[in-house]
Amino acid sequence: MSALYIMIIASMLVAAGFLVAFMWSVRSNQFEDQKGSAMRMLYDNELKEHQ
Repeated sequence: MSALYIMIIASMLVAAGFLVAFMWSVRSNQFEDQKGSAMRMLYDNELKEHQ
């Protein structure tokens, strides 16, 4: 039964860690430009040829 308590506490700590990481990424604007990198990848060759 004590192993169950340890696993519950460990899973809550892991979940809290993921929540903190998610909040940090939102606050540091990681999700601002959702299409920019994808579009830049598609047109990367054209941009280099014109430079």
